[in-house]
Amino acid sequence: MARAVDVADLTARARNGEAAAVARLISLVEDDSPRLPEVSRSLAPFTGRAHVVGLTGAPGVGKSTSTSALVKALRAKGKRVAVLAIDPSSPFSGGALLGDRIRMSEHDVDPNVFIRSMASRGHLGGLAGAAPQALRVLDAAGCDVILVETVGVGQSEVEVAGIADTTLVLLAPGMGDGIQAAKAGILEIGDVFVINKADREGANATRREVRTMVGMRPDSGWTPPVILTVATEGEGIDEVVDEIGKHWDFLTSGGELKRRRVARARREVEALALASVQRRFGASDAGLDRLARRVESAELDPFAAADALLNPDRDVT
Repeated sequence: MARAVDVADLTARARNGEAAAVARLISLVEDDSPRLPEVSRSLAPFTGRAHVVGLTGAPGVGKSTSTSALVKALRAKGKRVAVLAIDPSSPFSGGALLGDRIRMSEHDVDPNVFIRSMASRGHLGGLAGAAPQALRVLDAAGCDVILVETVGVGQSEVEVAGIADTTLVLLAPGMGDGIQAAKAGILEIGDVFVINKADREGANATRREVRTMVGMRPDSGWTPPVILTVATEGEGIDEVVDEIGKHWDFLTSGGELKRRRVARARREVEALALASVQRRFGASDAGLDRLARRVESAELDPFAAADALLNPDRDVT
């Protein structure tokens, strides 16, 4: 028998910093619970304060190590931090592989750090489909900064910019990252660029290359910095945190933060509406198959079939 869920109680406990309540709310989000609209309504009045920072980059650049180092630096500044690590889905269970939880275990005993791995479950763009709602939970729970670490799936990974206030692009020397980033469009969405593993040969050349390409972007009022780090040693991490803070000041000093968040809300509402439509017609596969067969046999055109799907009471001859 499924456990009864008291959404109001869970919300109150989460706002008081109870990790178990935060985890339970995120599980409801991941499981697409029927109570999700109630959860969203309960959380909404307490959201909008957290600074959401996305970390993106190709596999092997050290995203998890950099994330862990950023958590340490942010905690040193007294910030309450959450990490939402989007893992590749397990091919066996569909769940997160939880590798990031293992790598960030040093923060497990800190009550002001919450780490959650979510399975991407095949969702394109390196983000779990439930990530926006999970961010609302962490925001309402009083986190000052939420770090979102993506899978590392190349070109589609630019989706992280859609849910982040500040996007960090991680690169590494010797991996051809500058050219690959340009091809993937990542250079267009980065607010802060980090050349990790800067103790390797070619780090300064990579920074020059990235600076040149970033300089070709249209002027937005913010010039993305390019920072050298060695995350395993903590080198350069304080500078990254300082630049994240400067970018937050830039966002909040004008209308850029509101513009980004309105665009984010628009995408979220659109995605929820599309998901609702898909669920509505997912149970009528037989009807959809019938319409598809009629389109294939030229009895109906696709537009008429789509209209019939959306309006099942309408007669389609």
